[in-house]
Amino acid sequence: MDAGRTALAAPEGRASPTRPGAPRLARLALWIAPLAFLGVFFFYPLGAVLRIGLIGLSAANWVKALRETIPRPLWFTFWQASLSTLLTLLVGLPGAYVFAHYEFPGKTLLKALTTIPFILPAVVVAAAFNALLGPRGWVNFALMSILGLAVPPLVLVNTLWAILLAHVFYNTTVVLRIVGNHWAHLDPRWNQAARVLGAGRTRAFLEVTLPLLWPALLAAALLVFLFDFTSFGVILILGGPQFSTLEVQIYVEALQLLNLPVASLVCLVQLLCTLILTGAYARMTSRTQVASRPRSQSQVRIRPQGVLQRGIVAAVVIGLSLLLVSPLAALGLGSVTRLEANRAQQGEVRYGLTLDFYRELFQNARQSLFYVPPIDAARNSILYGMATVVISLSLGFLAATALSRPGRGNSALDSLLMLPLGSSAVTLGLGLIVTFHRPPVDLHASPLLLPIAHSLVAFPFVVRSLVPALATIPKRLREAAAMLGASPGRAWREVDLPIVARAAAVAATFAFAASMGEFGATSLLARPEYPTLPIAIYRFLSLPGALNYGQALAMATLLMLVTGLGILLIERLRLPGVGEF
Repeated sequence: MDAGRTALAAPEGRASPTRPGAPRLARLALWIAPLAFLGVFFFYPLGAVLRIGLIGLSAANWVKALRETIPRPLWFTFWQASLSTLLTLLVGLPGAYVFAHYEFPGKTLLKALTTIPFILPAVVVAAAFNALLGPRGWVNFALMSILGLAVPPLVLVNTLWAILLAHVFYNTTVVLRIVGNHWAHLDPRWNQAARVLGAGRTRAFLEVTLPLLWPALLAAALLVFLFDFTSFGVILILGGPQFSTLEVQIYVEALQLLNLPVASLVCLVQLLCTLILTGAYARMTSRTQVASRPRSQSQVRIRPQGVLQRGIVAAVVIGLSLLLVSPLAALGLGSVTRLEANRAQQGEVRYGLTLDFYRELFQNARQSLFYVPPIDAARNSILYGMATVVISLSLGFLAATALSRPGRGNSALDSLLMLPLGSSAVTLGLGLIVTFHRPPVDLHASPLLLPIAHSLVAFPFVVRSLVPALATIPKRLREAAAMLGASPGRAWREVDLPIVARAAAVAATFAFAASMGEFGATSLLARPEYPTLPIAIYRFLSLPGALNYGQALAMATLLMLVTGLGILLIERLRLPGVGEF
């Protein structure tokens, strides 16, 4: 439609919607708020942290830190992240194949249950593994009862295996979703052509399917490695003091040793590594649609036929349930059971059902003036989560709308928005403290600082949820609205918003769940009198006594249930065929 026809069609007194340069100016206007938010609350704090490391250390201390402080955490960070990524791929690829090719009862529920760990904070993961495999866990209880032992035979906490299992528990859903979604939409004609030309099943997979699947595999592996590389809570709680990654070293140097220059230098090393990984992930993500072709539901969703296919599906379902669902079940069961020792005879251990741990969440048994009831921590988390939804959804709509429209620099700006996802949460928290702890912008004591930090974490996921939905809106609908006299704002409210309402609900739910479970930055930023639920869980896990441990399990179970309901809502509202992350 040319400018003359548009001018004739527009009502009198209204400007033509196709003025020269108007789309470019409108697109630039959409970027102002998101880029300003990232600039003020992400790049500027990171720059402040790095400036401390670059200026605050002498050349001799630089050399000492690079020789003595950084090498061991750096090596262990790469080592554990590599092992964790390999194990996650080994566990996730069979599940990705089954989810991509077969339909079976309970598939949606299982997919939601395997996603819950990805949102849970590290303290809840620690509580779940303790409830299942810890000294008082269900596995040790069963082994002690069967073998007649007086001490727990399985020692897993504070070992490398605990770290690896927790990372697999966390990140298997990344492989299930990224690889499974890509696998489900590969063009089947390529494989069929190879089979017609005489290739066997194995050769067709290695020479046709695997090369087509490779970009998604590499993208998933890079994302899992990135999450494992910046892991904080898992190493701190399950690994013990003998294991230290770069993230844990930043925490120790900044908060325990009060050595900000060295902490900043470690931040610089970690940031350089994560920038490389984030750039590689963004490049791989752009290739995951190569050789893909939408398939009908009858092609994607087929019932397993024969003993072999049913056996594969059953083995994958059982394996995922044991690895990813059993810790969640052990957590919930542990929150309603109480240990009863020496009730019948010496050495006998029994468990009894109780709701005492949940009742204690509302009480201050010791009448301490500094005690914050866990129910207040839950209220704080809900309020922070609601504020996070407002901030991240408002900015996410602007950025997603800009990205959904063709324009130069979209790829670079998309990678820029992904940077908070791959950055250290501890570094981010440290940067916000250093930057906003003094006038004229003193946010250190403000309740807004936590929602801002949480929004930085949720922002990439919000944009990822909104862009595919906005990109599906036909341009002619906006043109028709403009021809009928609607302003850009009214066109967005009455055309775009109704179409993307489901995607917006998914984004809001994801942002709320991410805020409820954030632990890394929150551990630095939360004020003692206004803790969040993950901080309260960590405090109770750190205290001795069965009552404190039971209350930690009860809080973790409540957080797990809220997260699970959010994931189920996301699965119900998610638009089909628009990607997974």
